[in-house]
Amino acid sequence: MESFFEVNGQELRLTNLDKVLWPREGFTKSQLIKYYLEAAPYLLKYLRNRPVVFQRFPGGIQEKGFYQKNFPLEGPSWVKTFSINSRSSSKVTRYILVEDVQTLAWLGNQACIEIHPWFSSLQSLENPDFAVFDLDPMEESTFEQVCSVSLTIRDLLVKVGLKCYPKTSGSTGLQVYVPLKPRYSYEEVRKFVSYFCSLVHDIHPQITTMERKVDKRQGKIYLDYLQNAWGKTINAPYSIRPHPGAPVSTPLLWEEIQQGNITSSSAFHLLNIKERLEAKGDLFEGVLTGKQSIDGILENLMVSK
Repeated sequence: MESFFEVNGQELRLTNLDKVLWPREGFTKSQLIKYYLEAAPYLLKYLRNRPVVFQRFPGGIQEKGFYQKNFPLEGPSWVKTFSINSRSSSKVTRYILVEDVQTLAWLGNQACIEIHPWFSSLQSLENPDFAVFDLDPMEESTFEQVCSVSLTIRDLLVKVGLKCYPKTSGSTGLQVYVPLKPRYSYEEVRKFVSYFCSLVHDIHPQITTMERKVDKRQGKIYLDYLQNAWGKTINAPYSIRPHPGAPVSTPLLWEEIQQGNITSSSAFHLLNIKERLEAKGDLFEGVLTGKQSIDGILENLMVSK
């Protein structure tokens, strides 16, 4: 079955709208597309002008999905793209640019359930405009511990005059963003995040780890700083996730974390995110508007060497 809809003046051919993508809940492709249309005013801000990678689940989340970087040959001519040369080979990737609501709707029709933008924009591909502390709990970690670690990150950054913004990963952890002026290399940003992760680990040695190998993390919260690298991506704010319940990666208030109001990373999902957005608005706006300098911190790191 196929249907034709006009979205923002563009006619779209949508297929298999009754395809169930989340079997336990019965959520369909139609509901995924509807979410993208409703969330577009929030979601698009964090996708525009960036290379984007997607995870697609055409058979639903119970089947193995796949990542897609390259624009498909059969894709519509009106979707904008941007080509980037690989640093390790002669390969060229033609990334999709998500600039408008009709592209979001088309992605929904492709069963794109995860959306992962770069840390940098097209204007400054070599210079990320945010850093991310990705808190990835292992099997023995609790969400309460994840919240405690995130508050430590906040407190350390506040001491050096930096603002940061938390969001649920939509899986099991939290992610803390630090907006930056796009003038630092990925290596500098990674060193900045690594330094603060080391401080956090010194404070919470019993529940955190910086060990890269999963089998050596001893069930602790992994402080992932390596994601801050050229070509790496992270799930976008308001991106829906391919997990039971259709959780949404959702920006939070620090007060919500401190007061224990958020009990899991999947607290917000397809059925309650609209109410959340209507009540709170975009809590992540500062990531886009409040770009910050880390000159002094990097200088101190160089001196300490």
